[in-house]
Order: sequence, then C-alpha cells, then structure tokens
Amino acid sequence: MNAPLGGIWFWLPLLSTCLIPEVSSSWWYMSATGGSSRVMCDNVPGLVSRQRQLCHRHPDVMRAIGLGVAEWTAECQHQFRQHRWNCNTLDRDHSLFGRVLLRSSRESAFVYAISSAGVVFAITRACSQGELKSCSCDPKKKGTAKDSKGIFDWGGCSDNIDYGIKFARAFVDAKERKGKDARALMNLHNNRAGRKAVKRFLKQECKCHGVSGSCTLRTCWLAMADFRKTGDYLWRKYNGAIQVVMNQDGTGFTVANKRFKKPTKNDLVYFENSPDYCIRDREAGSLGTAGRVCNLTSRGMDSCEVMCCGRGYDTSRITRMTKCECKFHWCCAVRCQDCLEALDVHTCKAPKNADWTTPT
Repeated sequence: MNAPLGGIWFWLPLLSTCLIPEVSSSWWYMSATGGSSRVMCDNVPGLVSRQRQLCHRHPDVMRAIGLGVAEWTAECQHQFRQHRWNCNTLDRDHSLFGRVLLRSSRESAFVYAISSAGVVFAITRACSQGELKSCSCDPKKKGTAKDSKGIFDWGGCSDNIDYGIKFARAFVDAKERKGKDARALMNLHNNRAGRKAVKRFLKQECKCHGVSGSCTLRTCWLAMADFRKTGDYLWRKYNGAIQVVMNQDGTGFTVANKRFKKPTKNDLVYFENSPDYCIRDREAGSLGTAGRVCNLTSRGMDSCEVMCCGRGYDTSRITRMTKCECKFHWCCAVRCQDCLEALDVHTCKAPKNADWTTPT
C-alpha cells in the first residue's frame, strides 16, 4: 500500500539533509584558468579522472568548452536579470557560483541544465567552424532527401549536434556518474534535459537554385538556433520545475506532491525549496538584494516591493547621454543630436543588520 502524502512530506526534510554536498570545484571554472590546455587540465580542482583524460586527449574541445562558459553564464544572468537571485558568479571561486548551488533547488536545476546545454552548443559550433580535430560537419547529412516541400540535396555544413551531445554527456556527466546519491541523479536528469533542449531547436535551412530564383532545386542543411531560444525554453522549464523525492529503491524519482504529473526527460527536477534570497546569508550562499536596482512601476519580480523584500528603496537622480532629435537625410543616413537625460534610479535598501547572517 502506498505511503500517505503526509508521510512523504515528513521524510522530505530528512532527505534534504542528505542531499547537501561539500563545496567542490567544477569544470565551470575552466573559463577562468586560461592559458594552454595543459594548464587548464591540471589547474581546475575537482575534475574526476575521466574528465582529466578527456581534457588531455582533446585540448581543442576543452578550449571550446572554456570559451562557452561565458556564453551560458551570460544567458543564465539574462534569464534571472529581474529576480532576487540573478545568477551572479563569484570571482576566484572554484565552484563559480559559491554555496548557493549546494541546495538542490530550482536554481540548481536550471544552472546544471543551461551549463550542459552550453557545452553542447559550444562543441557543436566549434565542429562546424572547423576548430576541432575530432569532428566536422555532420557526416550523415549527404545525398538526397525529401520533406514536405519535395526533394532536396543535403549540402553546406549541417551542425554535428550528435557529436556535441555525445561529448557533453561523456565529459559533463562523468563526475555525477561516480556518485550514487540523490543529488547526483538530480544533476544527471537536468544535464540531460539541457542537452535535449539544444537539439529541440535544430532547424533545417535551405537555399533555392533555379531560373529567376525559382526553387526547382534546393540545397539544405541543419543549423542550431540562437542560444537564446534554448535559454528561453529552459526558463519556461524552470518555472514549471517539478519537486521530487527518491523512490524506495533509490534508483529514480517520484513526485513529492501526487497532484502533479510525473516529470518527463524534458522537465527540470529539484528536491528542496529555494531560500528567499532577500538577505546576505553565508550558509545559503545568498548575496541578498541590497543595492539592486528595482522597477518602481512594475508589478513583477523586479518591482521594488518584491525585489527589496519590503525593506524599501533609495532613489537617486542620474544623467546619461542619449540620442535625440533624430532626422532622416536623403540618402541614406539618420543623424541625431546628443542630449542629456535625467532619470531616477531606485535601489533596494539594506537590512538594518547588513552583516552576513548565520543560522542560530
């Protein structure tokens, strides 16, 4: 007989205490090492043996991954730009995000998914640009094929996303596969969701050949969409992320609340509720919202009421240079004047006790 719902909620806090890992370094820090691939491979603490093997064996791929970190962290920050936690990274921190991701929260789920997606995107793009020795354009996209518009020839350079996914799975998942705990399974699930998100937006592009631009002949190829599409999709998955608990045999998940659907491979999953991120909290890794800019007229997460957690806000007047009185001149230029614009900027007040908080 199934355990009652209340029983699941009783065990959830106890389970959560077993989910908090130690602060450890991550391959995310690869972007900060710079230098040669050997320097990168030997100076990123926390890489497991399989990751170091791949690092030494494929130095060009590691460079692509390292450069890609900046891209997916920027996308994370774009998606969270109006939220209390804004995906801020910490300089000289080997884990890149500090203690905030030790909690098995929605935010952790999103970061693991977007970082995994970022690796797929970076490797696949580097393959198509001829930057990697181990891959190039998709070798399977050759010859003639057919779609709803008729017959076409594969040509150009189709993005080799299968190689990107395969390498990302081998490298990113290596550390999690060494662990047998619940958090490792959560990370693996969200890593896979991130990889699948990139492939979801692979699109077919074609060029027509024929008299007067007619499409009697078509050459087509597969191309990844802009990474923003992947970010927007994973953001929707973040907002619909599903809270789970481990099943009885410890091999998978079940929903924490039976009223919700079972997560699919495309969904993000998490174990623990998020902190409110209102104040600086060393244990939670929260930097708080003191000094954050808020929107006085908004009713959303970036509103001064929500962003500042009810503490109020300070207002300062600043001036900035903007383009104004723009006129079109024949042909074909737009000329503008430089004007000074004054505007009010609202920033969240600090709590009365602005020091780091520690649990009592």
